[in-house]
Amino acid sequence: MSAPIHAGRFAAGFAGPLVVFVIGMRVNQLRRVDKWLPVARAMGPMLTELSANPDLGFLGAEFLFHWPRTLMTLQYWTSFDALETYARNREARHLPAWTAFNQAVGGDGTVGIFHETYCVEAGGHETIYANMPGFGLGRVAGLVPATGSRNEARSRMRAGSAET
Repeated sequence: MSAPIHAGRFAAGFAGPLVVFVIGMRVNQLRRVDKWLPVARAMGPMLTELSANPDLGFLGAEFLFHWPRTLMTLQYWTSFDALETYARNREARHLPAWTAFNQAVGGDGTVGIFHETYCVEAGGHETIYANMPGFGLGRVAGLVPATGSRNEARSRMRAGSAET
């Protein structure tokens, strides 16, 4: 079942600071399913854990594919501190997954992993979605009509800095 299309122009209903975290994997050797499948399967349980605990600072995520080799998630967090705290938490799912990756794959080249982290201040981001289902920050934070102060990109930036 696909998500409903929101006809018209909308912006994300989010104005505060946030962290955008892009994390993923690249399958370098397609035939080594034994190496890349466990890495691919590790993200789901982490996202389930994060979604079940909103106090951890995770706002939500989108899955993205650059078929056939690259899988990633585009994640939204309340702060870098929240992201780092989760990554270092010995009781959470991330550290065991990271340890398992290093033990099973390490530097053998069969699977690549990456992440990029962007800390964005309030007023440093804007969004627009035209005739789209909820996506990205708009799906995570909700959509609002792109009218008034949300009609143009520059005014959406100004609105974001004022609406904290």
